[in-house]
Amino acid sequence: MSINDIFQETFSAITVNKVRSGLTVLGIVIGIGSVIAMISIGQGAQGSIESSIQSIGSNLVLVTPGFQRGAGSQVSAGRGSAQTLTQADADAIQKEITLAKAVAPEISRRYQVTAKGKNTNTQVIGTVAVYPQVRNVQIDSGSFISDQNVRSLSKVAVLGPTTRDDLFGEGADPIGQIIRINKVDFKVIGVTKSKGGTGFGSQDDMIFVPLSTAQRFLAGDTYVTTISVEAANPNEMTAVQEEITSLLLQRHNIANPQLADFQVMNQQDIVQTASTVTNTMTILLASIAGISLIVGGIGIMNMMLTTVTERTREIGLRKAIGARKKDISLQFLAESVALTFLGGFVGILLGWLSALAVARFGNIATKVSLLSILLAFGVSAAIGIIFGFYPARRAAKLNPIEALRYE
Repeated sequence: MSINDIFQETFSAITVNKVRSGLTVLGIVIGIGSVIAMISIGQGAQGSIESSIQSIGSNLVLVTPGFQRGAGSQVSAGRGSAQTLTQADADAIQKEITLAKAVAPEISRRYQVTAKGKNTNTQVIGTVAVYPQVRNVQIDSGSFISDQNVRSLSKVAVLGPTTRDDLFGEGADPIGQIIRINKVDFKVIGVTKSKGGTGFGSQDDMIFVPLSTAQRFLAGDTYVTTISVEAANPNEMTAVQEEITSLLLQRHNIANPQLADFQVMNQQDIVQTASTVTNTMTILLASIAGISLIVGGIGIMNMMLTTVTERTREIGLRKAIGARKKDISLQFLAESVALTFLGGFVGILLGWLSALAVARFGNIATKVSLLSILLAFGVSAAIGIIFGFYPARRAAKLNPIEALRYE
């Protein structure tokens, strides 16, 4: 049997009962489309989170506080909210860690902020002049906090664009205006450029004030909530991380690193952790969607077994005039693969359109990759072969005499 004969027989067998073939293909279409859509959502989420992490700074090492753990304890409770880091720790890092390009301590807390009868609850960050360099912040108008502002405890503030819109109206010029944070008046001296991001909270909904001012008038203490350190280059982040850990253990008189009352993380660690989480989510979503592929494969097997039964006399006649087992098997296997390929192509288109719809109407980042399309195509081919093999083998084994007698 030639390839042309196989194509003709396959086309004839599929089109002779269009409704049944269509319903059978529908299971594969839904399965493939669901898998591609779920993978695209997972990969889109991963890209969005990684972009948000990269936008918080370059070559960044973060030092955060935590309560010291007792002997035998496995969890450091209150990490990030404890008061175990001070300005002196940041100064020591700046002075003794030679691989640190810049150090920006900060104290961060949410406050109710008012201006001209409007109010908002937002994150207020007390920091220093090098913060924009370390955390990749750009000024849209006005200026950022200066070293002189920090030394003189100036009551000045730099607004994020979202906070500006909430307090003064969209696109307004707030430079020179007064805002009140925790019943203390601050003069607006600048507005940052929009960065967006949702993985670590909106980086546009913030207010920046001098660190010394925040410690004196807002927090009433000298502790800091985070110390951001910019390494000289990406290859030295691990070395900077290790040196900071050793320095702070020595300063805090802690001999056992397992009992540290702080945590040092570098940007690569954060990205890897986020990627692991999103990869697990993607696999979970794709696995759930893949269940429909199995159901679709069972549907194809059911249809092919029904077809074998209906065409028993035809198979017997073909064998009687010289058709080999290989020809019969190949014919039915070709029909199964054709159904799954057809379902696969339509499913890929459906999945791609679904991903676009989710991105446009659901405001969820999606990414349809070539790998997911090739995976879906390979899965559809595998389903056609696996679930079509048994019906094809059963057809090929039919005894021609008994097949011709079949009513």
